Amino acid sequence: MNASTAQSRLDHSDACEPLIGLAPLMTMAFSGVDLAPLGARLIERAGSAAGDANALMDLSTVLQLRGNKDVGLAAQEQALQAQQLYRRPAPGGAAAIRLLAIMAPGDLMANTPLEFLLQDSDVALEMLYIVPGQPFPPPIPEHDIAFVAVCESEPNRPLLRRLGEFLQSWPRPVCNLPERIGRTGRETAHALLATVPEIFMPPSARVDRCTLERVGRGELAPGAVLADGCFPLIIRPLDSHAGHGLMKIDGAQGVAEYLLTVPEDEFHIARFVDYRSADALFRKYRVVLIGGRAYAGHMGISDHWMIHYLNAGMGESAEKREEEERFMRSFDEDFARRHAAAFGAIAERIGLDYLVIDCGETADGRLLVFEIDPGAVVHCMDPADLFPYKHAQMRRVFEAFRDMLSGAIQSVGRLRPGKT
Repeated sequence: MNASTAQSRLDHSDACEPLIGLAPLMTMAFSGVDLAPLGARLIERAGSAAGDANALMDLSTVLQLRGNKDVGLAAQEQALQAQQLYRRPAPGGAAAIRLLAIMAPGDLMANTPLEFLLQDSDVALEMLYIVPGQPFPPPIPEHDIAFVAVCESEPNRPLLRRLGEFLQSWPRPVCNLPERIGRTGRETAHALLATVPEIFMPPSARVDRCTLERVGRGELAPGAVLADGCFPLIIRPLDSHAGHGLMKIDGAQGVAEYLLTVPEDEFHIARFVDYRSADALFRKYRVVLIGGRAYAGHMGISDHWMIHYLNAGMGESAEKREEEERFMRSFDEDFARRHAAAFGAIAERIGLDYLVIDCGETADGRLLVFEIDPGAVVHCMDPADLFPYKHAQMRRVFEAFRDMLSGAIQSVGRLRPGKT
């Protein structure tokens, strides 16, 4: 694609209806809104206005939110054939910061969901998708700072390597450098953090289906494929998130039965850690690291080991919400202080400007790290009448993210005076 063609497509996108975007659409779904009528209107727009890439991209999001992932990704592919740049103006009006997000095609977990972090801000977001096998689309839009939103995964690794080479001479500051994003993979993160005394992150191993079948038949012990491996095990498909295909397996027969339920060929396995508190409840924390500083994201409390905020019953329990509120209000003086060495080590060894940690606590008080991933959603979608404390906390997180962007711009400006 030459520069004139790219510019004409960009001009055409400005003439189309604006992009709705991930954050508003996910908020609608989160609130129980039926997205089917909107999906029908987007299909009509996409069919009647040739090249209405905004409609196709929003349709892709709607379809994925409704569980139609494959059809949604096909709509996304069609949208990216029309254009690779998508715009979200500053919600607060005039833009004080122009942020360029460098993104990868893929599902809703493929990229850092920056839109949520920019709620009611003065930051304009330009989302530039880099399609594998194609050059960077000219022209690169004017921006003050770039953010590599591409998350670590098997499909994204070639793109991250390519971005690492391409961004070496980038004319603006860049957050979340691609070579550091690669450190968030399960095996790599464990290798980096295993020697930190204040952290416990169980070793994990990538295992193919044939090997797991041998474990299921009793031909291989877990310790033969996983350091310190023993039952019970946690098994999940490779690159899965949000509990998709995640299962605790208590013995060899369970492995064989699990493989009958999933089609994937590669998996991650790890030893199960019982992280129940003294009251027999599990507590899972989402902590956000911004510029190396820890902020509370949320806290889920459940009698089941596999906690997702939506299945923890937080909305149905005033007692759980009161505990989460205490967690957030006392975070700086309590949780963040207790685990300051752990968070400092993660910030130093992973090296990302923005990072999300899903974690718990071991019985001996260490930080139990489940996952490190800049792609986890940090949001303010919960209803204010039930979760009034969360909205104030999320504003702190969003302001910290905005301040991090501003500080990066200013620091480069000080180092390179006169550069515009």
